[in-house]
Amino acid sequence: MKRIFISEFLKQRKMVGAIAPSSVFLRKKMLARIDFSKNINIIELGPGTGIFTKGILKKMSSKSKLLSFELNPTFYLKLTNKIQDKRLTFINDSAENIKLHLKQNNIESVDYVISSLPLTVIPDSIKNTIINASYEALCENGIFVQFQYSLNAKKLLTSKFNCVDIVFSPLNIPPAFVYYCEK
Repeated sequence: MKRIFISEFLKQRKMVGAIAPSSVFLRKKMLARIDFSKNINIIELGPGTGIFTKGILKKMSSKSKLLSFELNPTFYLKLTNKIQDKRLTFINDSAENIKLHLKQNNIESVDYVISSLPLTVIPDSIKNTIINASYEALCENGIFVQFQYSLNAKKLLTSKFNCVDIVFSPLNIPPAFVYYCEK
């Protein structure tokens, strides 16, 4: 899967924001503030090779739901062939259309949005639409979790969310910042 990731990075730099898949150390930080003891609804944006998807599924309750948006057709096909779980729905569509897919899956709101989208390379209008759609999808105390390789997303996320906490994850290639954004 690592070879496919590198190949997709070279072909689709606007869709794949890193040269290597995320590490298990970054996954641990991304999922650290999720309360898996309850039945929850989660949206995942940009699962790529599925490192976060697998971690979420391992911890989720049997009645929780995960909607995972992957726009890259190569990653989407690999993921749908590799990971099958009745709690998981893969969606080959833009995260701009979150609201439509929540409605189609009979989900009013979600508790968490876990995003691996490369915000730095996404055009501003699309990026703003995705952040707004994520915000609107969250329940009252919902949390948006985003990782980036720089602090460039800080201004955007602090303008939208009530509280943004940032932690550093050095054990990733490249090292990453994790943003925990509370509605």
